[in-house]
Amino acid sequence: MTDSDATQVTHSDQTRPHAAKAAQPSGRERDDQSIAKANEAIAIRPKRGKLTLLSRRIFNALLYHAQQQGVDRPTYTILLSELIDDARFNSNNTSLLKSHLRDMQATTIEWFASVGKGQRWSSRSLLGKVDIDEPGRGQPCTITWSYDDDIREKLVKPSQYTRVLLEISSQMRSYAAAVLYELGARYLTSPGRLTMREDIIWWASVLTGRSDITTVDYRILHRDTIKKALAELDALSEDFRMEVVEHRRGRKVEELQFRVVPKVQATLQGMKEGAKNVFDLELVERVVALGMKRPDAQDLYAVTDEGVLRAAVEHVEQRQKSTTLPPLQSPIAYMRDALKKQYAGGQGEDEPDAAPQIPSVSEKLQQLRDEWHAARLAQARERFAEFDQAAKAEHIVRFEAEAFGDLASPIAKAWRRDGVSSRVASSAFFRWLATVLWPGEVTDTELLEFAMSRER
Repeated sequence: MTDSDATQVTHSDQTRPHAAKAAQPSGRERDDQSIAKANEAIAIRPKRGKLTLLSRRIFNALLYHAQQQGVDRPTYTILLSELIDDARFNSNNTSLLKSHLRDMQATTIEWFASVGKGQRWSSRSLLGKVDIDEPGRGQPCTITWSYDDDIREKLVKPSQYTRVLLEISSQMRSYAAAVLYELGARYLTSPGRLTMREDIIWWASVLTGRSDITTVDYRILHRDTIKKALAELDALSEDFRMEVVEHRRGRKVEELQFRVVPKVQATLQGMKEGAKNVFDLELVERVVALGMKRPDAQDLYAVTDEGVLRAAVEHVEQRQKSTTLPPLQSPIAYMRDALKKQYAGGQGEDEPDAAPQIPSVSEKLQQLRDEWHAARLAQARERFAEFDQAAKAEHIVRFEAEAFGDLASPIAKAWRRDGVSSRVASSAFFRWLATVLWPGEVTDTELLEFAMSRER
């Protein structure tokens, strides 16, 4: 592994830039990590390119640190390790990170401002100039970024905003659920608790982060994106759930809204029951049917946007049914390529296969590292289940002593109430447990052994 393939990011607090640290207001608790997100920046419809779940996490993390440092700064700087931690990136590889930053620079936000008796419309990039300073192995890397001058104040010190918690947002495992969580938080306190009313194509673009959508089959959008995202939100949000409101012309659904329904604590058991529907066992079995080992299929499901995975599986299944094209030699390899390209499915038999793209070394390492972390998290759950009661109690006490202070307030509240059985807080516990059971960064040798074990 070379420096260009995976940049090592130093995590020591002793190397934290003093300027960035001093700029953080002393009155705000870092463990709360909430951002005042401008309402215009919630339902983002890309004009070109695409946004991913990681893009959204990165944007929120950057915005959090910008608000900590203040609106008067033309640029903002933090350690790259801070961004990686706050975005739940789980890797020191900067190649994929840079790709997502480029996607955000290519994404625009539309702003409406009152000018006299009229309004002014403007369109600006989601993110301005970005510099990543990589001084060399063993030296701390930093990231510096900016926003367009015309919208910096609207983003960093917005007058109309929604309070979003980074920890809750990071629990969402699909892009659509992350969008709905922020929309739900925005409209929870509005009188009608109804979101904006828009056409199907607009919602399809907003809920998938894609700009290339021109036609939509609403049945597929509802089945594969909306329904799953609503179930996921219901399972993970303690404050509200959401319902889709369909506006029809005849039998055709043409426009949508979402209704925000507040939850009361008495419905906690109902929330736990709803969580059972989030893990789609049928989809996992379809991946297994393509030739992947069940544990690997479960790990892949855990780290992949559900809608993207389903579209890729359907694409491979359609390809396998083709009678005019040669049989697939490796359906799993074909599926991984489809995941990388994020196929939307629906290609006809007469359309030739796209030439398979050979992933770069850094992309292969990033994918392998993501799978390694997912496997470690699953193993941590299994190991904890095997502990006797004394060992379980010991690890819980240690977690509360070492990591509880870093939890956001809602996560800490969920932990105090339900402990390790909390769906919202348990992932934080098992991430911590994985670092205890397997301390240190994964080595090249460990990654190689992990990759070889998966081929057996």
